[in-house]
Amino acid sequence: MNSIYVDSKFNDEKRRQHLYEGQLFVYSPRPTALAFTNFAAEMIKDAFGKDDPTTAQYDMPVEEFVRIFAPLKPAFIHHPETKRLIQAMLKDFGCDMETTYLDVPRLRAVTSDAYLTSGVGYAHHLHRDTWYSAPMCQLNWWLPIFEMSSESSMAFHPRYWNEAVKNGSSKFNYYAWNSTGRVDAAKHIKSDTREQPKPEQVMELDPQVRVISEPGGALVFSAANMHSTVPNTSGRTRFSIDFRTVSLVDVKAKNGAPNLDSHPIGTSLRDFMKGADLSPIPEEIAAAYDSSEATDGVKVFRPEVVGAR
Repeated sequence: MNSIYVDSKFNDEKRRQHLYEGQLFVYSPRPTALAFTNFAAEMIKDAFGKDDPTTAQYDMPVEEFVRIFAPLKPAFIHHPETKRLIQAMLKDFGCDMETTYLDVPRLRAVTSDAYLTSGVGYAHHLHRDTWYSAPMCQLNWWLPIFEMSSESSMAFHPRYWNEAVKNGSSKFNYYAWNSTGRVDAAKHIKSDTREQPKPEQVMELDPQVRVISEPGGALVFSAANMHSTVPNTSGRTRFSIDFRTVSLVDVKAKNGAPNLDSHPIGTSLRDFMKGADLSPIPEEIAAAYDSSEATDGVKVFRPEVVGAR
């Protein structure tokens, strides 16, 4: 990773190629993105009954926080306004809605001072999303909902863009994860015992890059980028939205970031829907990414369950 592009005017094709090379793209808040984050902010405020939900953790035991936030996640995913807002945002960002496929947006909460670091508030260790069966052409979009700081951000670790890491991705089965790991998220409060792919060697956090955006600012990066959740010491819960996209053009051509060390079982491609009409990705295209080991489990996750990741 060599560059951070701020408010780039590149078209989507050129942007994708730079993202596949490890670059980061950062965009200032614009109306479509702000509409998305403001909608999420109102849902969060209504659920917690506070104008400032970033301090709600200080008013309740952690079990009560989980009781409120766990059902809020699928409620946000399935709200019809959420689908409209994400489509409007991607169109505004120059994506071809006939060839851009998206998955459902996730609502995240990273609480401060280790109040909740597991389950629905999982603090992500160093990882590539490609360890979790993301295709190499997947792009991640991330937006903060309220004000944030460096002490509550995520970090990118550019050293590992060109350096393979010993990791547990070869033991990760995406379809088994759909069956149990994502469903059980809300059960993990004090600790998180779900089997997830992690580095299996000593990792160096520095050098690292942290991008601090205003609410509604958008950060876009490759699923192959090594990143982690910064331990939140800001004194406030960080709420954010993230979702993923793939270009059907690149999926078919198997174009994307270089694969240095990702060897999971299964693919998340069946989670993606066409931007124009939310129809599923064609099965024959997703099946081309499966290996002979990818047999058991749930191939398409349905996030109706409370607290799913």
